[in-house]
Amino acid sequence: MAGPVKVRVFFHDRCFDGAASAAVFTRFFRERMSPGAEFLYTGMTHQARRPFDESMFDGNENAIVDFKYSPSPRLTWWFDHHQSAFLTPADATHFKNDHKNHKFYDPSYKSCTRLIADVAQSKFGFDPAPLADLIYWGDIIDGAQYATPEEAVSVSKPATQIALVIEAAPGESLSTALVPELASRPLEEVVRLPMVVEHLEPLLERHRRSIEVFRERIQVSNGVIYFDVSDLDLEGYNKFIPYLLHPECVYSVGVSASKMRAKVSIGSNPWKGDQVKKNLAAIAERFGGGGHPKVSAISFDPADLPRAREVAKEIVAELRA
Repeated sequence: MAGPVKVRVFFHDRCFDGAASAAVFTRFFRERMSPGAEFLYTGMTHQARRPFDESMFDGNENAIVDFKYSPSPRLTWWFDHHQSAFLTPADATHFKNDHKNHKFYDPSYKSCTRLIADVAQSKFGFDPAPLADLIYWGDIIDGAQYATPEEAVSVSKPATQIALVIEAAPGESLSTALVPELASRPLEEVVRLPMVVEHLEPLLERHRRSIEVFRERIQVSNGVIYFDVSDLDLEGYNKFIPYLLHPECVYSVGVSASKMRAKVSIGSNPWKGDQVKKNLAAIAERFGGGGHPKVSAISFDPADLPRAREVAKEIVAELRA
């Protein structure tokens, strides 16, 4: 007798929208496609090299959510909303010509979480109502749709506290363990799970301290913020802190580092939207990165931190000009 359908789900790791996307996909697939499916999760991090190897696609069904496209013939589901969804023009062409599988792309969406919910509802009859809170916060957090910088930095809601743990918990990522919980529990229950509680208070204290670190390190000129925290364990910092400290600025460029990568983050002030004229994803793509028009990033190998700093300063000069 055949066993349960094995579903491998790849998702953007250390990202609330990535984990929420995987959760919505899980619930949709279980309810509308295969009730007894077995799910296996792999968190993906943007790095300097091509992210997927063919051997990774080991499921009966293989899905990528909130992450770059793969032309693998074993990929059966794909959802993404990033401008920089395709590593090469050939990948984009492959996506356009692949009509056999379930692949959906719409960069107009604020979050991949809502994209999956909408597609699953309209095309497959899925009822997303039980996950309405998760979908709402996926849009708020990934789309930077907070009312004020103070709200964005306060980390006072269950969703923002879960996001903090997903993005910044030390050691191995908790995302793969949290995805099935997000798929089946309300956020008020997830935030009380031991694996979340264990990390939350230390991370909140680290978050409070990081505000002072940024206050000391930020350099401001011509409406552009620059900072380098690559010598500190702060890759998962709150990206709205710079705008809380300098609400008059339009752009920010920061350098951070972890064991996995050196990273240049390029952002724009959500509360200065009418002044944001540069396509930040297009800027990042010139250096092998990508993202959204208003927020993007570039990943380098950890040993290439000096190059990351050079690129960051080049981008700062461009934005200040």
